[in-house]
Amino acid sequence: MMKVGILTSGGDCQALNATMRGLAKTLYRQSKDIEIIGFLKGYKGLMLGQYKKMKEEDFEDILNLGGTILGTSRCPFKKMRVIEDGFDKVEAMKKTYNKLKLDCLVVLGGNGSLKSANMLAQEGLNVIGLPKTIDNDTWGTDYTFGFQSAVNVASQYLDEIQTTAESHDRIFVVEIMGHRVGHICLASGLASGADVILLPEIPYDIKGIVKAIKERQKKGQNYAVIACAEGAISKEDSLLTKKKYKAKVASRNGMSVAYEVAKELEGYFDNEIRVSLAGHVQRGGQPSSYDRLMATRFGIEGARLVLNQDFGKLVVLDKTEVKAIPLAQSAGKLKYVDPEGEVVTGAKLMGVSFG
Repeated sequence: MMKVGILTSGGDCQALNATMRGLAKTLYRQSKDIEIIGFLKGYKGLMLGQYKKMKEEDFEDILNLGGTILGTSRCPFKKMRVIEDGFDKVEAMKKTYNKLKLDCLVVLGGNGSLKSANMLAQEGLNVIGLPKTIDNDTWGTDYTFGFQSAVNVASQYLDEIQTTAESHDRIFVVEIMGHRVGHICLASGLASGADVILLPEIPYDIKGIVKAIKERQKKGQNYAVIACAEGAISKEDSLLTKKKYKAKVASRNGMSVAYEVAKELEGYFDNEIRVSLAGHVQRGGQPSSYDRLMATRFGIEGARLVLNQDFGKLVVLDKTEVKAIPLAQSAGKLKYVDPEGEVVTGAKLMGVSFG
């Protein structure tokens, strides 16, 4: 019998269940001798030996279900090898893996989770990665499941802000998820027609934002919507050392850069300026049809890797083809928005400001 462990790690997203379904249904269909063990709450379940022996029916009727039936938790990679109160996390995970006599472990996770998956592979475990993150920032794949669903939510949020902004002649700074990478903010900002889009990859100048809004006002459009990624950064702050920038972020007392942008804009406009946060709703709800499709394809490819005992791999989308690359090739790398890429340069041609 082949015994396969599954865990979902890091922030949740809408297509985790759909991916597990694609994986499990393919495994059950292609082998009569498969046992799937689901670890609860991500890597914590693997560390503490908290798991559930799955049944085929556990994977029915979850294609359009958001969240994860296994639960998840955040276990930062930088703390994985830190022994706390005598507890060795890595050794504990290896012990559980060996105790259950697993043939492989399938990890559904984002960048940090996949770094941990690669670490376990280097420790001798058979591991397969499936790229989960709403940020779409995993290096080596053109797509990560969860991204389109998050973009759909953020786009709708921006759409609805626009109507109230127009009604009251307000300027709205809307915070969109994305600490280090701005794919969600870029995609949703363009999809909803945001006037200004602020990304971590393109440091902004407040005067550039002011200029864009004043140009709108000259045309009789006395309102504006600014899509602002969580990790957006000014040109001045981009010149700070990492230590000084962290100190500045800490000095905001939990308030995001969106509030800073709004405060600076008050000196230039008579309009009422408001901040609105799209928040964790971007992770919630049902997966989009596109995410269900991609999650299913990713799950099927993951099952192929399991059945072929082709371990140490990450399932990726390469243009239109779902395939696999070495997990080590992706681990620790981020896929950033390209400031000189076609999407950004094209947006600028049609008048979108990036500050």
